[in-house]
Amino acid sequence: MVLKESQATTLALFCKVVDNFGDIGICWRLARQLQQEHGIHVSLWVDDLKSFQKICPEVLLHADIQQLDDVTVHHWHTQDGQFSPAEIADIVIEFFGCDIPPGYIAAMAERTPQPVWINLEGLTAEEWVEGCHTLPSSHPRLPLTKYFFFPGFTDKTGGLLHESSLEEQRRQFQSDPTAMATFLGRLGMPVDEMTALKVSLFCYAHAPVSALFDAWKDNDQPVVCLVPEGVATEAVRAFLGAEPRAGAVGTSGALTVNVIPFVPQPDYDKLLWACDLNFVRGEDSFVRAQWAGKPFIWHIYPQDENLHHKKLRAFLERYSAGIESLSDLSLAWNSVKPVGVQEKAGWCALWQAFETAMPEIVLHCEQWQRQMLGNGDLTSNLLKFVRSLGSADAEKKV
Repeated sequence: MVLKESQATTLALFCKVVDNFGDIGICWRLARQLQQEHGIHVSLWVDDLKSFQKICPEVLLHADIQQLDDVTVHHWHTQDGQFSPAEIADIVIEFFGCDIPPGYIAAMAERTPQPVWINLEGLTAEEWVEGCHTLPSSHPRLPLTKYFFFPGFTDKTGGLLHESSLEEQRRQFQSDPTAMATFLGRLGMPVDEMTALKVSLFCYAHAPVSALFDAWKDNDQPVVCLVPEGVATEAVRAFLGAEPRAGAVGTSGALTVNVIPFVPQPDYDKLLWACDLNFVRGEDSFVRAQWAGKPFIWHIYPQDENLHHKKLRAFLERYSAGIESLSDLSLAWNSVKPVGVQEKAGWCALWQAFETAMPEIVLHCEQWQRQMLGNGDLTSNLLKFVRSLGSADAEKKV
C-alpha cells in the first residue's frame, strides 16, 4: 500500500482501555499527531469513553461517533458488525494486541489495495524488542499480514511519541516563572508554597505512598505534593483526615499535600514541567516525564508473575546511569527491593540519598532527553515504515 498523495491517507486506530488512562492517553496523542502534523484522517475506536473524558473533557459519553480535534472518535462497544471494503482505512493499527472486530478484519482482506496492518506494542526497554521490531505475521486464514511495531529507547525500535513543537513549548513555559506560578495557582497551590520542593504524584493504588509521606514529613526542606483527585485515595485520605476531593489540602511537618483536579493532557505536561520531581505510572505519563527534563520515578503497570519487575530493571539498566539512589528508590517504589526492617527509617534513608543526588539526576535527565530525541519520534518512524512497505511492493511489480 503506497500512501496517497492526491488525497489524505486514512487510518483506523483501535484502543481497548486496560490501564485506566494510560492506553487511551497514548492513542489520543498518536491520533492527534497523525492528524495535525501529517494530515492523516484518523478514526479512533475506543471502548471506554469515561476514561477518555478524564484526559479530554470534550468527550461526549453517550455519542457513538463524534469529532474531537478533527479526529473521528467511535465508541467501540461491540465486536459485532459488518463492514464493507470501502469503510476500511489505508492503515489499521491495533494498540497492544487488542482484538479488532472480525467483520472489520474480513473486510480488510477484501479491500484493494489491502491496508497496512500494524500491532503497536507496549513500551519496554528489554533487548529482545529490537529483534522483533517490524516483524511480519501472517493471518492464519486470510491473506493478510500484520506487522509488529515497538516503541523503545534505541534507534533499532520505533522511538517515543513526541510532537514536533513539544520542546519549544516546554522551553517557553519553563523560562517563564510567572506562567508556572499562575498555572500552579489555578490548581490551588498558594504563592507562598512556590519555593518548596514541588512533587507531582501519579501512581497505582498499591504504591507505598504512606511510607513516602512519612519520610517527607521529616524532610529538611518543605515538600508540596500535588495529587490528582482519585489517585492514592486511601493514603491521601489518611494524611488529610478528610475526603481527598479536588481543593483539599493538609500539612504535617515539612509535607503539604494538595489534591488537584484531574487535568487534560496539555495541562498535565505543564504540571510535569512545573514540578521539581514527578512520580508517574504506566506508559503515557512515563514517556511525558522523560520529555519534561525533570527527575522522575516510574510506577510500572503490574503484570502476572512479576514480569513488570523484569521490565523495570531493564529500563533502569539503560536509564539510571549508575546513580544508585535513583535505582534504589525506583525499585522500592515498585516493591522490588525491600527497604529494611524499620520501614520509616528505610524510606527516610532512601529519600535523603535521592534528594542529595537530585542535581546530578537533573543533568542526567537532560542528557537522556537528547539521546531519546536522536531516535526520532514514534509517529514519523511509523509512517516511514509504512512507506517502506509501499516502496517494497512497488519494486516487486517492476
